[in-house]
Amino acid sequence: MPGVYPQHKKNKELYYRSSLTYKRKHISLGSYDSMLKAHAAYLEANKIIKDKNLTIADYTQHRILPHNKWVTLLNFRDSRYYFNTPIYIREKFFEYHLSPTMTLKFDIDDLFYYSTRTIMKRGGHYFVSDYGMQVNILNRYGIKNYGVKNRDYRFVNDDETDFRYENIEIINRYNGVQRITKRGKFFYRVKIHIVGNYTVGTYESENEAAIAYNKAIDIVRKAGVKKNFVPNYIETITAKTYADIYSKLTISPKVMAYKPK
Repeated sequence: MPGVYPQHKKNKELYYRSSLTYKRKHISLGSYDSMLKAHAAYLEANKIIKDKNLTIADYTQHRILPHNKWVTLLNFRDSRYYFNTPIYIREKFFEYHLSPTMTLKFDIDDLFYYSTRTIMKRGGHYFVSDYGMQVNILNRYGIKNYGVKNRDYRFVNDDETDFRYENIEIINRYNGVQRITKRGKFFYRVKIHIVGNYTVGTYESENEAAIAYNKAIDIVRKAGVKKNFVPNYIETITAKTYADIYSKLTISPKVMAYKPK
């Protein structure tokens, strides 16, 4: 049968691989336990490639091919780009289809990154495997691993599946810093967690707050605290400016006087 290739497992058990070639691209369609299923997968893939009326919405659980293969074939048909990940390119962005009911949106600038990485969901967060490590995709926006939605960042259009850069607003980008509003003006409150939370102070600028957190780390470390704090890195200022701000910042007396028990 066309598109069907008998194979043997190590235990000599027979199975069937299915594939097709389209626009000089050889595409694997998976392995099946019968010749008829493998051929049906081949026929379905051919229909997807040739029938311009078929869309992602036409996928059902009764199809032979898995959902991700439907997405990759439809994208190849319509954009002429084949990816191993379930990406479908739209005019100004692309979709990453995690499942028939879950689709994420990204800017075209991120296409190469996600075309080579599989997105996984765990505990309400999305991750990719990067050099053997699970990396939260929010890190690409400068959001901390433990960032809290609507406290540290927010989705501008309230769509939590829309990860286009224009839709991500970072509220708090630095460790220990929380933006607050007083009389219609933004301020930045800093806390450090030692044994419980200690207020470091409230500052007028985000950079001051980030540096205050670093200064608090230095103070408690000198007092003997062994905790592995992660300091803030501020890219937008020079080393001299950092040092000037650091020297002038006032830190809470409770932090200044802290002694580990």
